[in-house]
Amino acid sequence: MTITKSVTFIAKDGCEDKMKELLTAMVAPSKAETGCLFYEIFQYENNLNKFMAVETWENEEALDGHKASDHYRIYKTSYEPFCDNKYTDELVVLG
Repeated sequence: MTITKSVTFIAKDGCEDKMKELLTAMVAPSKAETGCLFYEIFQYENNLNKFMAVETWENEEALDGHKASDHYRIYKTSYEPFCDNKYTDELVVLG
């Protein structure tokens, strides 16, 4: 069963560029991982400090592999000083 998530990040004031840099660096290596079906980062046009990662993984094993990757570890230990809030939603694909 596929797993789809959206992860929303609210950058601290003045940290939008750094947050964008950290999140964008996740795209290419994540897409190259086994079991990654979709991985994109979005920045809200009407709220430049708000970002959303949308990702779909083939299964729990693929998601676990992503969480064990070097690029995920770098992101996980780097984003907090630039982030005011972060929350995750599990999504169900309709259709």
